[in-house]
Amino acid sequence: MSTAPALSTRAPARRVIAVVVLVPLLAALALWAFAWPAARTAPRDLPLGVAGPAAAAAQVEQRLRQQEGAFEIHRYADEAAARAAIEDRTVYGAVVVTAQGPELLTASAAGPVVAQLLQQAMAQQAAAGGTEVRTVDVVAAPEKDPRGAAFTSGVLPLALAGIAAGTVVTLLGLRGIRAALALVGAAALVGLVAAALAHSWLGALAGDWWAEAATFGLATLAVSAAVAGAAALIGPAGIGLMAFTVMFLGNPFSGAASAPEMLPEPAGAIGQWLPPGAGTTLLRSVSFFDGAAATGPALTLTWWAALGLGAVLLGTAMRERGTKTAQTSEREPALAG
Repeated sequence: MSTAPALSTRAPARRVIAVVVLVPLLAALALWAFAWPAARTAPRDLPLGVAGPAAAAAQVEQRLRQQEGAFEIHRYADEAAARAAIEDRTVYGAVVVTAQGPELLTASAAGPVVAQLLQQAMAQQAAAGGTEVRTVDVVAAPEKDPRGAAFTSGVLPLALAGIAAGTVVTLLGLRGIRAALALVGAAALVGLVAAALAHSWLGALAGDWWAEAATFGLATLAVSAAVAGAAALIGPAGIGLMAFTVMFLGNPFSGAASAPEMLPEPAGAIGQWLPPGAGTTLLRSVSFFDGAAATGPALTLTWWAALGLGAVLLGTAMRERGTKTAQTSEREPALAG
């Protein structure tokens, strides 16, 4: 007789315990995901060019290699080749040995933090050698966003927009083609609005307007399709799973504030396989470098979007098949009777 009240009191108690345990755990995960990469930001095999006469360039390269594991050195014949490598996004900067002294080529559009780091590193070496280093910004960040603050701030809203779109489509009960069309339409509108704000209003972007809008839309679709696809396959838990992946891994590991090579391993590599990191890299390429090195991140986003939409269609087909099977099993006893 006393068993039922005991069971009824255990369920709320377990829920309280679950909340007390899960909330600190989520807080710890959030702190780890966001604080760990920020606290360990440093160059790790950062691509850097060295150009000039062989003997002088070898000395510069030797000094740079003293910072073990910091730089991945690329040798170029002259300044023109080094500039071309920066514009092609092969390297983040280059040290050019000239008759007047060393010259540092940077690309603040590829990451203001990286450009500043290179300037500080070369300034220290120049001070030790008693020389001065002239800095040339080959691909400069926009005048209205010289520190890349507006550019970096756009990563989180896009991720939230994708999660929201996938969640709304799921909660509204849209299935199959209708769900896919809703996801594509929402992503396209997000792309247009984001380009209008970031390019036309804030002036944080400087490339082709429609290419930027397409990048925003594709990045949003990659997230929203993944959320809706996971929910279609495994239920509402899929929303939480993908939201966790995008927010706690994709966003802090994107390298938007610095560069993937500035994050501790393997955070930088993981971030480039997730939509926020791939979207950030693609947006830099189309906005500041005329599409250089855009193939990899574009394919990554396309795969996420395609797999997500495919999961939406597959989940709908599985649901319809299960419904038909259940209806058939209900009819069989009636026919037998």
